[in-house]
Amino acid sequence: MPRCAWCGSDPLYIDYHDHEWGVPLREPRALFELLLLEGFQAGLAWITVLRKRERYRQVLFGFDPQRLACMSDAQIETLLQDPGIIRHRRKLEAARSNARAWLRLDDPVAWLWSFVGGMPRINRFASLAEVPAVTLEAEAMSKALKKAGFTFVGPTICYAFMQASGMVMDHILDCERHAELAG
Repeated sequence: MPRCAWCGSDPLYIDYHDHEWGVPLREPRALFELLLLEGFQAGLAWITVLRKRERYRQVLFGFDPQRLACMSDAQIETLLQDPGIIRHRRKLEAARSNARAWLRLDDPVAWLWSFVGGMPRINRFASLAEVPAVTLEAEAMSKALKKAGFTFVGPTICYAFMQASGMVMDHILDCERHAELAG
């Protein structure tokens, strides 16, 4: 199957590309998980996060925002000793504060999707070189998320989140997933 070149030959990356990336996601907890994982990815390769995702699900209460919002400093200290996750204090504290911010939103799914008008943006890029790292919509989302109390949500992270969650569809034209998701 022709794929976007970024997924390479790693089976985990290929599975993620073929079944998740760019598929419109509207389930609240799944969107929240993805937003946090994109923040954990900051400064690292996405494959690093994918390899640790299951452990994150275990130690971060299945990404339940209610439980994460109540995570104690002692629990964060314990997590900083866990080699199964990215041990970064500010990112773990961000998971807690972002859960609190998420819970303050009336309808986080509709709000996040509003940055693309509620419908996926279907891009038609011929190569990875054409795919932007940031767009005006991602900048607007970043600014709004920060205003709402979120951290680790810069414009590049927001655009990666938009791509991963299917808010924008950036599979390149010769990737088989482009035709499947653009239809």
